[in-house]
Amino acid sequence: MKINWGTGIVIAFACFIAFIMYFVVTMVTDQKYHHDLVVEDYYKQELSLQDDIDKEENALKLEENITYTKTAEGIVIQFPESINESQISGTVTLYRPSNKTLDFQMPIVLKDHSILIANDKLVSGRWNLTVDWKNNNSSYLYKKSIVY
Repeated sequence: MKINWGTGIVIAFACFIAFIMYFVVTMVTDQKYHHDLVVEDYYKQELSLQDDIDKEENALKLEENITYTKTAEGIVIQFPESINESQISGTVTLYRPSNKTLDFQMPIVLKDHSILIANDKLVSGRWNLTVDWKNNNSSYLYKKSIVY
C-alpha cells in the first residue's frame, strides 16, 4: 500500500491531536497535579482587602515593626519592645504556595515579645508569613515572603 502526501498529513494531524489529548487527560485526572485555588473563600477575602491595606499602613507607622529570624529551633517572630506584650493578640498564618496541606495558623502567645514557630511545622522552601495582630484598638498586618 502506497501512502500519498495527503494521507500523510492527515495521519500526522491525527497523531498530534492524540498526543495533545493524552497530556490533557493526564493533567486533569492525575492526583499528582493539583488545580486548587489559592484560598477557598477568595471573594470574601477580596472584600476585606481595604481593611488589610489600612492595617499594613498602621504597621508602617510604628517606630519598630515586627521582625523575624531563622534559628536552630525554627522561626522567631519578634514584636516591638515598646508595646506591652499582654495587650497583643491575633494570629500568625504561614501559607505554603506549593502545597496547601502544609498551611497552618496559630494564635499569638508571646514570651519575651516573641513567638517561636517550631521546625517540626516547617519544611524547607518558600512560605508566606502573615501576622494579623491587635494592640488596644489598633489593628496591624505584617506580610513577608520567606524562604526556610
